[in-house]
Amino acid sequence: MTTLLQITPSLTLPLDEVEMTAVASQGAGGQNVNKVASAIHLRLDLRASSLPEEIKERLLARHDQRITGDGVVVLKAQRYRTQEQNRADALRRLATLLAAATCVAAPRKATRPSKSSQRKRVEQKKGRGQIKALRRPVRD
Repeated sequence: MTTLLQITPSLTLPLDEVEMTAVASQGAGGQNVNKVASAIHLRLDLRASSLPEEIKERLLARHDQRITGDGVVVLKAQRYRTQEQNRADALRRLATLLAAATCVAAPRKATRPSKSSQRKRVEQKKGRGQIKALRRPVRD
């Protein structure tokens, strides 16, 4: 039986599709940092995953630095000193990234400024220009 990562109430991802490797962490850890591989590298191949196609397309269309050109999500979790906490953090961040792709952004409706707002803007610009003109030295 495979364990599932809960992304949304209706969307899960089998954890056997996620590759996690322990690596040496940067940062805090004292003398222990050289002995223990506490950071986690998480990799998820989007193209080979069982996610719905529309979510894959939305993720690949994003210009996110965590997604490589080959469509692999790469996360490095090294916030905590223990491997278990970093593993949970990496999975939580992956779930957040995937959950954000489930939301469809509403298309933007083009609007134009009202006549009164355009007129006010031009009047403010003229007023600022007159204030600056009064700062200039007087010519003979």
